[in-house]
Order: sequence, then C-alpha cells, then structure tokens
Amino acid sequence: MSKAFGPTEALIDVDFDLHAGEIHALVGQNGSGKSTLVKILAGVHDSDGGSIAMDGEEFDPRRPGEARLRGLRFVHQDLGLVDSLDVVENLALGRGYDVRFPRRISWRHERRQAHAALTDLGYDLDVRSLVGSLRASERTGIAIARALDGWESAARLLVLDEPTASLPEAEVARLFDVVRTIRARGVGVIYVSHHLDEVLAIADRVTILRDGARVGTFAAEDLDHDRMVELIVGRGAAGSGEQSVSPARDPASPGAPSEYEPSLIVEDLSGVVLRGVSLRVGAGEIVGVAGLTGSGREELGPALFGAAGRSGSVSVAGRVVPADRPDLAIEAGLGFVPADRKSVGLVASMVVRENVTLADLRPYVRGGLLRHRAERSDVDTWLGLLDVRPRDQTLGTMRLSGGNQQKVLLARWLRIRPRMLVLDEPTQGVDVGAKAEIHRRIVAAAHDGAGVLVCSTDTAELVRVCDRVLVMQRGGIGAELVGRDISEERIDRLCLS
Repeated sequence: MSKAFGPTEALIDVDFDLHAGEIHALVGQNGSGKSTLVKILAGVHDSDGGSIAMDGEEFDPRRPGEARLRGLRFVHQDLGLVDSLDVVENLALGRGYDVRFPRRISWRHERRQAHAALTDLGYDLDVRSLVGSLRASERTGIAIARALDGWESAARLLVLDEPTASLPEAEVARLFDVVRTIRARGVGVIYVSHHLDEVLAIADRVTILRDGARVGTFAAEDLDHDRMVELIVGRGAAGSGEQSVSPARDPASPGAPSEYEPSLIVEDLSGVVLRGVSLRVGAGEIVGVAGLTGSGREELGPALFGAAGRSGSVSVAGRVVPADRPDLAIEAGLGFVPADRKSVGLVASMVVRENVTLADLRPYVRGGLLRHRAERSDVDTWLGLLDVRPRDQTLGTMRLSGGNQQKVLLARWLRIRPRMLVLDEPTQGVDVGAKAEIHRRIVAAAHDGAGVLVCSTDTAELVRVCDRVLVMQRGGIGAELVGRDISEERIDRLCLS
C-alpha cells in the first residue's frame, strides 16, 4: 500500500496482514503512517497503489458501504458518540431502529437488544443513561458494541484506534477483557496504540511503521519494551545526542525555571486525561510540551485557556484564571493558538482584519464607536511583521493558504502583547517558509518578555525553539529536558517510555 500527500510520502509499499481471531498491533511514532493506513481501510483516503483483499478477494473500501459489507468495523479515538443521547440511541446510530406497526419504534425491543449487546461484552449498564454521564471505559464499550452490531453474520475485522487514550489505568484491564472476548469469537483485531506495555500485554503480533515504511512484523513474545523503542525510533534517528536543526534560541541560554520571573504557574491541573499536572513558565522562557496522542499533551492548552474543563489552579503573572472562562484568561494576559485553526481558531465568515483584532477591540473604540482607521493601520502593521501574503486585510480569511491563516491567528495574539502565550501545534500543516517565520515570532515574543508554552508533536520544532521540554506520559509530566540535553532522539524515547 502506498499513499502520498503532495511531496509527503505517508505510506511506502506497506504490506500488512491479519489472521482471524488475532490481535495485531500497529505501532509507530506520530506521522509514521498508522492513521493513513487505517483511513485507507475505512475508505476515507484512496491509495496511490496496492490492494486490499478479504479471504483472497480484492475489494475497494472507497465504494459506499463496501468496507462494512466486507465485515470491517472501526472504533476511532474520538468514539463518535453523542453525549446528549442515551445508550440505546447511540447504539442505533447508523443502523436505525426496529420499527413495528403502525410505524412506531419498539423501545422495549431496542432496550432489550442494547442490554444484550453490552452484557455480551461484559458491561452491565442502564441503557437509558445519557452517554455523557458514563465512565470512559463504559463509553468505549458502547462504541465497540455499536461497531460489532450483527458480528455473528458480518463482523470480521475490528480496528481499535488508540482505545485507551482517555482511559484511566484501572479501566484498561477491563477493555483488554473485552478485546480478548472478541478475539475468541474469531474476529481479527487491529490494535493501534502508542502505549508499548499495553501492546506487549494484549497483542499476538506487532507491525512497526517508521516514516511511512514497514520496519517489520514480529511475534509479540519476541519483543520487549526497549527493543520496540529501538525499532520505532531507529538507530540512525535524527538528533541522536545532537540537535538536528540549527536552533533559533541560543542553546546556552538559561533554562532553569528559577532563573525567570514566573509568567505561568499551574498547580495540580486535572481534566479528562490530565492528572495532577504542575508546571511553571517564566517570563521570557520558551517551554515545550511533547507527548504521544492520549498522553494529555493535546488537552493541556485548551485546559489552561478555559476551552476545556479542568480542576486545579492556573495563574498568569500572579492573577488566578478560573476554569471555563477564556474571557478572563485573555484579560489576565493569556493568548492561545489552538491546534485546529479552521474549526476553533479562525472565524471562517470574517475577513483577515476582523480575525486579527477579534481578541481585543478596545484600543479602537472611542465614544462607543469603532475607529476603523486605527484598526486598519494596526492590522497592516501586523500583517507586515508576520509577512502575511497577500497583505489584504479585506480578504476572506479562508482564501489564504494554510501557512498564512496560521500567521493571521498568531498575529491576533501577538497584537495584544500577552504575558503568556500558549501554542498548540503552531506550525501544523504549514510550509517551510511559514514555519521559519512563525518560529522567529515565537522567539521574538519571548525576547519581549512573554512566557511561551509550545505543545507540539514536531520534535525538531521543540529542539529548535525551546529552553526546556516537558514530556507528557499518561496524563502527567514524566520527564524534563533542559538546554543542551534537548534532542529529538531523547524526546522520542521519553515519549515512548
């Protein structure tokens, strides 16, 4: 199987096979090709070459309903559940309801069927409960039960994509029991995970991908944790002991948090995955946050800003920022660039000027009226500083390239001169030129006295700009690297620990 996105080769002649009644783990770093392979199986992406066959018969999953007809079932990381619906209604999504005469839903039959499906997997739930009120393991069980609906006659293959990403450790064992029950029925399971200890505990075989290519397929009993890390990272991994790119920061610059005045203080922060996270970022310091999917890295930025629920204490420059209040976070001087700029960062219906000034219009208001001349002048300055092209503030923001959209979003927060700037995947999906410019602006913000927190899966980016790097593991901070100790290989190995 091969797949390229422009010049990026996501899969390069990858072979993969699955036996009936087998748990086959698919592992690799972020960007290794795991998600691309799963999306080709699901019919989301078309392949550039290769073939897919079930029982020796080739088929095309891009044809509507073909993957399901062939017995392929998927449980994606976000589960695809609707919190405001109950268990019965969530199980009926996709297949519909049992309708009896005269065209009425037989709720008694639906509840009985839902209860039987969950009991069969070892769950004892009130199927009238709203899904949003259930524990993480119970929600995962509902998603699996829905995927296996009618498995006796149809389901042949189940893909579990990071199924334990949001599960507390105590609930992982329960999920494993469910997966083993499914295997015993003869269903093949593709288990995608970053958690290597889990893979060794549950898998029969393991396929390792690196940079879009298959490193090899191994019996799980022939592997241990250290050997898997070596195969995933590679002996010749960039950055083995050295920084792999020319640093934007002086690597000899101070890195100890005590050498900075505190800009951000976080104590005992907890959320869905986060548990008891405490950290400090100094004024003028750039701190990176690394971590695999499900480690808590992707939850940290939204939780600090108030865009995701949390407990614990967050303060910016001595001012406490309450949970669930992005407006008060902004007032305290916290700016946040989210990972998904199109959905939760930029407002698609607004022009460039409006997106840049959205965070604070007060400097342009006099007597209750907006002074457009002052606003336009300020925006023009920022478009110039970040080299946004075209430099047209009346243009619809979505008409810009991805890199220029990201610069507009960054300009929004740099313009208010934040005391603390939190960046989540700041250069995701941008070209090399835009990435270099964004890195320069991050460093310039720190030089101007802002504290900067960079949450990123791009280890080369963290090496390039950060004074310190915190490595997230299972919802907490598992390790810290400072100054010259920061390298791509060290970050990658710690993420996999």
